[in-house]
This record gives sequence, structure tokens and C-alpha cells, in this order.
Amino acid sequence: MLVVQKYGGSSVATPEHIRRVARRVVEYRRQGHQVVVVVSAMGDTTDELIALMNKVSDNPPEREVDMLLSTGEQVSIALLAMAISRLEEDVISLTGSQAGIITDNVHTKARIIKVNTERIVRELSAGKIVVVAGFQGVNDANDITTLGRGGSDTTAVALAAALKADLCEIYTDVDGVYTADPRLVPDARKLPTVSYDEMLEMAHLGAAVLHYRAVECAKLHGVTLHVRSSFNRNPGTIVKEADEVEKSIIVTGVTHDLNIAKVALFDVYDRPGIAWKIFHALAVENINVDMIIQSAMRDGLNDIAFTICKSDLKKTLAVLENIREQVGATGYTYDENVAKVSIVGSGIATNAGVAAMMFEALARENINLEMIATSEIKISCIIKAHEVSRAVRALHRKFIVPGEDICMVSA
Repeated sequence: MLVVQKYGGSSVATPEHIRRVARRVVEYRRQGHQVVVVVSAMGDTTDELIALMNKVSDNPPEREVDMLLSTGEQVSIALLAMAISRLEEDVISLTGSQAGIITDNVHTKARIIKVNTERIVRELSAGKIVVVAGFQGVNDANDITTLGRGGSDTTAVALAAALKADLCEIYTDVDGVYTADPRLVPDARKLPTVSYDEMLEMAHLGAAVLHYRAVECAKLHGVTLHVRSSFNRNPGTIVKEADEVEKSIIVTGVTHDLNIAKVALFDVYDRPGIAWKIFHALAVENINVDMIIQSAMRDGLNDIAFTICKSDLKKTLAVLENIREQVGATGYTYDENVAKVSIVGSGIATNAGVAAMMFEALARENINLEMIATSEIKISCIIKAHEVSRAVRALHRKFIVPGEDICMVSA
């Protein structure tokens, strides 16, 4: 059996953690499996590199950002390979480039476009455990690229798909996917299974246990994921296609995201092509836009508000400054002190009254809603950041029934 395992930064944070991972990997190998291991940078290494970078430059070239940040994973793969070798197993560590991970040319947010598995297959055939640097690849100019935060998950799933692996395990510091962040909701429950679509929404909406691009890749290629802890042997959460029983679940989980900012343009022209000009200009700068609201027209003008990642705020404001006269805007504003709270579940669209119940729960906490967005399986609200804890707990009390495996909501 071919197994792909991914270990996050907390799983390899210290030398002892790395030795523990090595023992687990070797255990799989000695059971007769071929093993590919994807590893993130140790602990807070990436944050430390970013802090170091900011002391040198407040606007570094993105190519050089990738050159710097990719070093974190190279440290951890080498150390893990050394620990495995000490257990007398053949092993080799490979950078993203050496592993054949080919990306587009977008630095700091690259997308994997192809995986050349020739080197990995050759090393596996020679009986070696292969340790691959997550989070990174190489573009057609042979420059190192990085996949953005959470990119090691995507590396693991892409390798599992390309290698047609029998199992893809995502190891982290929690036991699996929970109905809410256990740090905010102590009675949050671990989900034994969750569908691709629900996990995709939860990941996109702030559930940090899996990166949404990894879930997209898993869904596209039919890769079943097992999310579990590297610190114990407990079963985790299986992410797979939903069956009919699971589709009857109304609310699966409550998520929150503090890494957002709200931006608004005032008094833009109400005419065809204006929205395109605004969001095309943002797309050119590789700025992902989430929620968008356009106000009712008044005197041929309206306001447009949208949300972005906080890390894109500086670039976004520069774009708006350049385009404001073209779209007639009298000004713009932004707010970094906001957050997004969401409920996710496959039954939201087919059960009347779920939105009203969500708004009621937040109203009882005297929480104001600044923006609202919906899809077939989610409802999201923008609120003030300091109200997140109360909001998440209130929504969890409203929708997640303690002690029950399937959440059937009634008004």
C-alpha cells in the first residue's frame, strides 16, 4: 500500500516531536507500506522568517519572499530524514522542485499545475521513504514558489492524487475536524466524517485544520483524507463524498475567520462595466475577494463593499487609489477589526428558517451584522472582531445538539 502522510508545523516543532514523527513513519514502512511524507516548517519558523523579513524591508519582492520562506521546510525535511535514518531505514529528502511539483508563476500564492512523479517513484522503488518539503514548488523559470499559508496540505493531496496513493493522512495537533474551534467552544464535538463540500466551505470560512485548496484537490481527484492527531493514536475525521445519510444533516459546524478586512467604495457610477473594472484591477494583483455587497442606487450612484484577506489590504488600497477616479468613487474606507462567522451544513438550503434562527441567536447576543452572504450549504455574517467568541458559542448552542451525532435542527 502507498501511503502519503502530511505533518504540520506543530507536529515537528521540536527535535523530540521530529523523532516521534520518525518513529511513526518507520512503523508504517515496517508494516510493508511505501511511504511519502510531506512536512511543514518547524513550529513558528515561517512567522519568524516573516518577522525577520519585515525588519529588512516593508515591501520585499515576492520572488525573494518565496526564496526566504521556502527555507523553513528544507530544514524540517532534512532533520526528519536524519531522524528516520537513525532508525536504520533508507530515506531521502526532496525539495518541492526535486519532487517534481510544478506551479504557475504567482509568487507567494502559487497553484500546482502538474506533478512529475518520476523522481519519487524511482526512490520508492529503491525501497526508500521519501520526505518532501510542503508549501513549495518551482515555476517554468525554475524559480522557487510557495503555495500560501496551509500549502503543505495541498502538496500532500496533490502528491496522493498524482501517485494514486491508497491513503492520505493529514496529521495535525488536534484529533480531527470539530463542530467548532475547541478553544472557543469547549464542548465542540469531533466529526467522524464530513463531506468534501462541507469541508471545503469550513476550510474557506476559517476552519484551520485543512486548507481549502487541499480539499478542492481531494474532491477533484477523489482522494479520501484522514485528518488526525500526530500526538495520539485516536481515529480522526474522514473527509469524503457525502452519502445520503450525511446529506440529511442540516448544520455540521460553526466556523470563524479573523484574517479578513472589509473595504468599501463610496458613490461609484451605477452603469455597466464599473464592477468589472474594480474587480478586474484587484484580480490583476492576485487579490482574492470574498463577500461583495452593492447598495441600492441613489442618483445614479451606489456603494460597493467587499472583504479580503488582511494580508492583501495594502495592495487593495493601492489598487483603489489608482482606480477611484475611473469609477467615480468619492472615497473609500476599510476596517481591519472585523471577523466572519458562519454556519455550514448540507441541509441549509432545503430547510426553511435556518437563516432566521442564526440571526436570532446573534441578535440575542446584541451582535450587529455588517454583511451577510449565503450559499446552498453556508450562511456567513461579518461582525466586529471582538464579538467572535460570543457569536461562535451562541451559534454552537443554537445548532449543534450536545451528545447527538447528527444535527437535525428545528425551530
